[in-house]
Amino acid sequence: MQNKTLAAIDIGTNSFHLAIASVNDKGIIKVLTKDKEVVRLGKSSTDMKYISLDAMERAITVLKRFKITCDSFNAEIRAVAACATREALNKDEFINEAFRRTGISIEVISGYEEARLIYLGVLQALDVYNRKILLIDIGGGSTEFLTGEKGNVKFSNSIKLGAVRLTEKFFSDGKFTKENIGNARLHVRSIINPIVRSLKKENYDLVVGTSGTITNLGSIIYCKSTTEDVSLFNFNNYKYSDAELSYAVKTILSFDNAAAIKKIEGLDSDRADIITAGAIILEQIFKEVNIKQITLSSYALREGILFDTIDKEHNTLQSEDMKNVRYRSVINLGRHCGFDEAHCRKILQLSLPIYNALRDKFGLTDQDLDLLEASIYLHDIGHSISHSQHHRHSYYLIKNSELLGFNNEEIEIIANIARYHRKSHPKTKHIEFNKLSPANKSKVKMLSGILRIADGLDRGHSSAIDSIKVTVQDKNFHVKVAPREGKDPTLELWGANMRKELFEEAFGYNILIN
Repeated sequence: MQNKTLAAIDIGTNSFHLAIASVNDKGIIKVLTKDKEVVRLGKSSTDMKYISLDAMERAITVLKRFKITCDSFNAEIRAVAACATREALNKDEFINEAFRRTGISIEVISGYEEARLIYLGVLQALDVYNRKILLIDIGGGSTEFLTGEKGNVKFSNSIKLGAVRLTEKFFSDGKFTKENIGNARLHVRSIINPIVRSLKKENYDLVVGTSGTITNLGSIIYCKSTTEDVSLFNFNNYKYSDAELSYAVKTILSFDNAAAIKKIEGLDSDRADIITAGAIILEQIFKEVNIKQITLSSYALREGILFDTIDKEHNTLQSEDMKNVRYRSVINLGRHCGFDEAHCRKILQLSLPIYNALRDKFGLTDQDLDLLEASIYLHDIGHSISHSQHHRHSYYLIKNSELLGFNNEEIEIIANIARYHRKSHPKTKHIEFNKLSPANKSKVKMLSGILRIADGLDRGHSSAIDSIKVTVQDKNFHVKVAPREGKDPTLELWGANMRKELFEEAFGYNILIN
């Protein structure tokens, strides 16, 4: 595959989604833009038998707009239609009219294929390749269930149960009474019963949720514990429990009309009339399947379409790089910002003996090593903006980039570690550092201290230091360097010694580097 730009359009029952991404010759993508529009393609009837003329017109209007955006990027378009189109008896009329008026060819996929593509999207967003997961996606017209491991689908089923479909069946008058809520709950339990029985045979160890209903419920839960702007929060890898879901459901069910529901903090107002149905569906799935916690993925069908298109040419699912979402996401950002990859790999090599000498005494973990590694690869990316104050630019770029596989707290830690790889030590007067918890402040100081030493030991970006040996005795921490043959390590020794104060402050050691 040559360098190109791809566009994925997810034609859903409730919403249409667009994602446009550039793809290089190695199959690595960079998302350029995303868009979403509520269309309600399946709103015309409870059985989804027909797409109404009004719904068809709404759909084509949105597709025209998406086409203009795609053309502005010169993007190749792949449009995939799910439940509402799949079930409609007049789907050919819709598909032909859409093609005639927009030039977009629509591909209708099965429920199984829809689940597989969503799973492929999840694998790009969460570090779950080697885990057996249960994936749940509640759409407007259907709910997809899938268990998967290492890119392989173990079990998949799509049921005719979605937020729009359930709304039309029980709440079409816009009223939410105890009686119709009770009837809706009973209906959901009866529909999901075969799935529940099948899932008892599946030994998954993580439950993942995608798409609007599940994310919106997470947003309501998140707003309970924060005053921050929820629109800025990245829900990828965000988790909520059965108790927290129960809180969100009770909040929604305490209102008997959509106008009141619309005012719930954290809720997308466009979803106010269907969130009650969506909440009931997830509530009953949690209860019947005995789910204690769900992890959210910000990637779903549209991203799965992109990666499926790429995989057909690059076979990325079989590559080692695919198996580590975190690593790939960090490296892609570093490469996009033009980082010095050889320098970063040398820093990582030199930091490991230091880290390993400290981890047990100071309670550092494998997860902390992931954060250190990410910050090492990204600490200098601020150079892509300006050399002056590049450590601060690195913080901004990391904080505002889509680092898949990491949650918001981890991204904040990585950004802070990179921020303090040079210049000022962390201080409480620094607003972003001061927002961290005491434990995370300590972690930033320790990992930044290690990064400063290792970065100094490759001051000239020339790999002048071949290796180091670390010994610890009482309060003394000794780093003995072994230069590469023919290399003078004077600059590197000076660089490391100039940056050792934060290390000594964080760990309480006197450090000797020679």
